[in-house]
Amino acid sequence: MDEVSLLEGLLNCYSPSGHEAEAVGYLVEQMRALGYVAAADEAGNAVGAYGTGPETVLLLGHIDTVAGRIPVRREGDLLWGRGSVDAKGPLACFVAAAHRAREHMGGRRVVVVGAVGEEADSPGAQFVKTRYRPVATIIGEPSGWEKITLGYKGSVWYSYQCRRPLAHSAAHAENACEAAVHFWDRVTTWADGYNVDFSRVFEQVSPSLRSWGSDTDGLTDSATLQFNVRLPLGLSVQACDQALRGLLDRAELTQQSGGMPAYRSEKNSPLVRAFLAAIRQAGGAPSFVLKTGTADMNVVGPAWNVPILAYGPGDSALDHTPEERLSISEYQRAIAVLSEALKHLAPG
Repeated sequence: MDEVSLLEGLLNCYSPSGHEAEAVGYLVEQMRALGYVAAADEAGNAVGAYGTGPETVLLLGHIDTVAGRIPVRREGDLLWGRGSVDAKGPLACFVAAAHRAREHMGGRRVVVVGAVGEEADSPGAQFVKTRYRPVATIIGEPSGWEKITLGYKGSVWYSYQCRRPLAHSAAHAENACEAAVHFWDRVTTWADGYNVDFSRVFEQVSPSLRSWGSDTDGLTDSATLQFNVRLPLGLSVQACDQALRGLLDRAELTQQSGGMPAYRSEKNSPLVRAFLAAIRQAGGAPSFVLKTGTADMNVVGPAWNVPILAYGPGDSALDHTPEERLSISEYQRAIAVLSEALKHLAPG
């Protein structure tokens, strides 16, 4: 199998969230050619399995990307394309590594999932969460080949809307746009107060204003804000919601999704030890990462409560950017590390 061509073909299947069918079909076909028992499940995820043992090690990647086409091309050691880092590179790494390790898993079943919709509301992972009870889980996200990701912050999205009677610009009445500005000032002041005792970004609450709009019908002004709040481990979705609603003044606040709490896995587990050994065996110096974004770990981690971590090649600073590209040599190193980690994880 040409492991680079596997990824390159996957990148050529443009698959923004909601439009993953072509990429799923391609990956299922490639997995079948490698000897996987593979098919698309009821949620549209690409699923491939080796083995039939009673214990399952689940490799959960995602096959969707954010929108924005990037021409797929090789330039020296670099492979460009939307999803090369987030997260088709890690997903192709999963497929290749499990293929390498398939004869060394000690009777355990290995399942690779290319989940749909991770960049949206994670319907693929929500479906997988109810269908499996693995003994260990690896999430496919870029960490760099020497790094292990142990946790992700939580996230909740909001829509704010306020209306005010139209007033002359010489009047002293607060208009809708000013009300929205004042509300956002209160949000950032609340966040600053929460964060005063926390120096690490992973422990802080992080609001981010994503869009702003205003309108008038001649009688009423309106202003809208769309914003996201990244949640630390100590702040639940419910507590965040309560705090923000306490800042309202004659306005509406709508939670756009159910939100996801932060999640952090244990460092001392057989899964982590398997990766530490594999990275050192490959000549690397392993280290741990906590991410300020979210991933499907937030979905399945609390539900399964088994050893879990995220791993994959790529520089996450390139996620969602026009410069998204992956080092081919790093991709190949990550495949080697993951295949050895799976072998280390096998029952003795």
